Amino acid sequence: MPITSPERIWWKPAGKEEKIWITIAFIWCILITLIMPYWHFAGKQNPSQEYYRVSPVKFASIVEQFTQKYKVGEESGIAVVEPPAGDIFLAGSQFVWHPILKLKAGKTYRLHLSSTDVEHGFSIYPLNMNFMALPDMDYVLTLTPEKPGEYSILCNEFCGGGHHAMTGKIIVF
Repeated sequence: MPITSPERIWWKPAGKEEKIWITIAFIWCILITLIMPYWHFAGKQNPSQEYYRVSPVKFASIVEQFTQKYKVGEESGIAVVEPPAGDIFLAGSQFVWHPILKLKAGKTYRLHLSSTDVEHGFSIYPLNMNFMALPDMDYVLTLTPEKPGEYSILCNEFCGGGHHAMTGKIIVF
């Protein structure tokens, strides 16, 4: 069977139904394009734009001082802290998030998030929150926990052989 050229006009002109769907898709694209800039500024889902440069060694020291000051116990060898509303600190390092944060519902906290070694992904389950914890960066998230319970912190960025077990916890009471 030889390879042959297609007919001179190999495509068929769009029919009435296809033209309707193309028009709907085009209008939808224009609408979404116009809504995106509006929602970026008006929506309340945008993360904080507050971040600072910090060395991993200095951040680890800050987290250690924070942990010693507000430690109320231990769970599986990881310190549990119960700080007052305000600045709180959480460090990701292979393969643990520390310390475990015990936060009061209805209070506003400024979570300083960083990594002491490699890039980590910070995800609070079951909430839809995903951020990056990078070495050399102190990323500040303002949060007000509303619903009491235990929330798992997962690393969603591959960080090495123990990545699958890298978890942490936030307890809201």
